[in-house]
Amino acid sequence: MTEPAAGEVTRRHGVDVLVCAADGPPVAHPQDALDLIGAAYGRADAVAVPAARFDPRFFELRSGLAGEVMQKFVNYRIRLVIVGDIDARLAASDALRALVAESNRGDQVWFVADLTELDRRLA
Repeated sequence: MTEPAAGEVTRRHGVDVLVCAADGPPVAHPQDALDLIGAAYGRADAVAVPAARFDPRFFELRSGLAGEVMQKFVNYRIRLVIVGDIDARLAASDALRALVAESNRGDQVWFVADLTELDRRLA
């Protein structure tokens, strides 16, 4: 069983999603991604993490953190959904804007404003 701060698994449009709590531990290292994957493994096909839980370096692509975290989810075939308003970060970075656009065209990593948008994407 996962720690309470990790969140709870809910079924959304036929997909089991681990919806992580806003007050959970930060995602600041690749190991944190593996902890989320471990919490979801065998229980959920997707993990929805509030954007606020990501270390600011995640959104600074030159740090490499986003790539490492996203690759962990791809390797384990668990969808990663970053949930929240990142408009200010997108306005400040062409590279991040391109990454988000490309990710949202695929099926493995999504950036959504809220869970309602996630539901629309899953429908």
